[in-house]
Amino acid sequence: MEIGDKIINKGLALSIPNQLPLRPTTTTWLPHSPSYSLATTITFSTTTTMDAAAASPNTHLLKSRNSPNHHLLALFKRTSLAFPSTTNGFPTINPLGKNPSNPTAITCSTAQLQDRRPAAAASVSEDRVFNFAAGPAVLPEKVLLKAQSELLNWHGSGMSVMEMSHRGKDYTSIIEKAESDLRTLLSIPEDYAVVFLQGGATTQFAAVPLNLCSPGDPVDYLVTGSWGDKAGKEAKKYAKVNVIWSGKSDNYVRIPDFDGLEQSPDAKYLHICANETIYGVEFKDYPIPAPMAKKGDGILVADMSSNFCSKPVDVTKFGLIYAGAQKNVGPAGVTIVIVRKDLIGKAQEMTPVMLDYKVQADNRSLYNTPPCFGVYMCGLVFEDLLEQGGLVEVEKKNKKKAELLYAAIDDSNGFYRCPVDKPVRSLMNVPFTLEKKKPELEAEFIKEAAKERMVALKGHRSVGGMRASIYNAMPLAGVEKLVAFMKDFQASHA
Repeated sequence: MEIGDKIINKGLALSIPNQLPLRPTTTTWLPHSPSYSLATTITFSTTTTMDAAAASPNTHLLKSRNSPNHHLLALFKRTSLAFPSTTNGFPTINPLGKNPSNPTAITCSTAQLQDRRPAAAASVSEDRVFNFAAGPAVLPEKVLLKAQSELLNWHGSGMSVMEMSHRGKDYTSIIEKAESDLRTLLSIPEDYAVVFLQGGATTQFAAVPLNLCSPGDPVDYLVTGSWGDKAGKEAKKYAKVNVIWSGKSDNYVRIPDFDGLEQSPDAKYLHICANETIYGVEFKDYPIPAPMAKKGDGILVADMSSNFCSKPVDVTKFGLIYAGAQKNVGPAGVTIVIVRKDLIGKAQEMTPVMLDYKVQADNRSLYNTPPCFGVYMCGLVFEDLLEQGGLVEVEKKNKKKAELLYAAIDDSNGFYRCPVDKPVRSLMNVPFTLEKKKPELEAEFIKEAAKERMVALKGHRSVGGMRASIYNAMPLAGVEKLVAFMKDFQASHA
């Protein structure tokens, strides 16, 4: 017999509801939840209805005819029903008695109600995996818990952020605070516009040349991985692209010396991908565009999707920075663009209105409905980063995690290998392979790691092997657990 079944006797029906109300206080009724444990025995005896209510140690379940549980006070044959205690509620009802003839009433005895809700975020983490995905990626538990607490009723507004008008005062305060906190984090000057867009960083592959140059204008691309390569190919539709260097022949394991780069003297901008998610190559310093070095008007453009807000950055070195939020600062669906204001308002005539930076900046990211909840989540992440002490402190944590993981690889006597040149190894994305690149052994590594609640360690399909993305929100404990697992796996398979 399952929850919701009925026991029929002489025309009377006892329904055990799917949600048995619990009343831990005299004022608040809570629905049945896995967070509560209740062990109840209902016994049919010869007491009267009112005697049963008076005798019960849990009279809140039986107190009056107005009680939502008063329907349990029905006359039945002598029978006992046991509700076993379980963290999943009341799975079964076990009829234990047999066929006595006298009609009886119900009494209840209930074990002490225990609130098993997590007392702190640390308790919540016990139920969560260590997620090493490259994006969408792990978010801070503190942020997720705050979003959960505000989901139904944001700050007393009576509605969720997902339900708000993007032109109302409540949402205006959310998006303005998100921008303000981001400006604080990165020390963004007032002569730069900050806009929250959609379409991912990939859409910016077209938006950048459409806004910063005319058809046929030369632009330089320094290609250190797949994303830089894709950006350059898309830009060819709207400008004359000059790939001044590509690491493709070396399988993208290094960044060239800037002094040897042959930049176009009249290039409208120089484009880089600051951190290549797939190959794990990260710029530790940035090249100076040739026109800037000569005339002071060169423009450096950076795709910072996978290391955005992972460390301090001098924004004034760039004319434009863009980043998809789903790696480090929020959920998928938000793209952030930081652009010098003197560079906007010159878009090519063919530029779609949604890709025109001036339109977006003039309308404060509200030309049309923005990704409202995504921007709200980014705002919560920005708050969290500020509370940690800003990006200087965040970078210290990221370096500690990366050093621990790279040391495990380098000290494995070749069992694990990271192909990237050490000076440009990413703090965010750590690719590695096994000694002999055996696909079946790598598959076993990923499978066994998943059993230990470490997921998304499979390398990108174009590279293979493994990849651990250790963004801001990945706790040190996650990297420590991965390193311990790597050592155990090596001991078992070396």
